[in-house]
Amino acid sequence: MTKHIGILTAGGDSPGLNAAIRGVGKAAQNNYDMRVIGIRDGFRGLAENRTVSLEGGVLSGILTIGGTILGTSRDKPHKMKIAGKNQDMTDVIVENYQANHLDALVCLGGGGTQKNALQLKQKGLNVITMPKTIDNDVAMTDVTFGFDTALGIATDAIDRLHSTAHSHHRIIVVEIMGHRAGWLTLGAGLAGGADVILLPEIPYQLDKVAESITQRVKHGKNFSIVAVAEGALSVEESVVLHSIQQRVAEAESNNDRKARKQARAELKQFEARHADHTLLLAHQLEEMTGLESRPTILGHLQRGGTPSAADRLLATRLGTACADMINEGIGGVMVAARGEGAEAVALEEVAGNKKLVPVDHPWIDSARRVGVSLGD
Repeated sequence: MTKHIGILTAGGDSPGLNAAIRGVGKAAQNNYDMRVIGIRDGFRGLAENRTVSLEGGVLSGILTIGGTILGTSRDKPHKMKIAGKNQDMTDVIVENYQANHLDALVCLGGGGTQKNALQLKQKGLNVITMPKTIDNDVAMTDVTFGFDTALGIATDAIDRLHSTAHSHHRIIVVEIMGHRAGWLTLGAGLAGGADVILLPEIPYQLDKVAESITQRVKHGKNFSIVAVAEGALSVEESVVLHSIQQRVAEAESNNDRKARKQARAELKQFEARHADHTLLLAHQLEEMTGLESRPTILGHLQRGGTPSAADRLLATRLGTACADMINEGIGGVMVAARGEGAEAVALEEVAGNKKLVPVDHPWIDSARRVGVSLGD
């Protein structure tokens, strides 16, 4: 019998989503005669049963387009805001899955999407995911699509900032995305020739960062590029955050709602204060080194635009592998990039885990060997 599959994109937009939709859809239709529908705006669209046919010429011409033709949202099935209140829409989603006669639901997304997909799997749905995020922090896959494009954009930005830093004898502090993972900052900083790279995985000491810049001045280099991850922390901040996270974990383990609420409120306050850390860092370095300092926050610029050739290839490769797995009856997995191929990894192994930069990673070693300061 003809299989019916649904595709949705969830979480933040990322280059390569349309290429992945195209890869799944065309492979499913051309090779297995499957019926394919798209679901609008992530899990919210599935809860509201808003779908569109992905047959005919709909998938033509989207390979090179950024964003997602399906739209996206950060809504969670079990916690969706309806009429101003959070509601569990999981049962409604199950009903709509069945009403559309779906044999599989393909979810394209990052870490949060993997967790949401696992919950739907536990409700009996046949779910298969693909790893998307510019952060490159999804566990159990070599790489995520979206990362290469963002890496190129961030590297290009650092390249351009060099001329301003050099001309005006300034420190340029450039903030790069990545949430709590430093892959994007490390890669762009190394490729763009940053002098200092600050990562979430390696808490920095402010005086050591300032000293590395001062030493450059002594050697006749009166400018510096500081690439800082949005989740980078000083040693002092790292201690505070770890303490709060421990209290959250203990409260959840003890099912202490009051303590959990208080600890989570502290975590939100910490994150709110940390939102301006790049501006503060630039000011502190200016005071400590005597060099004029300017912050530059790349923000969502890194997520937009045409996907790179590498991301188009990766998304297409994983998309066609996804269609193969559905045809073979494989479900409850993420389609992981493994070497030049793809591998099915159980959602239980992926959900709730993050792939962070190991402190002994070859990129870290290379950075140190070419004289980059990591602030430690």
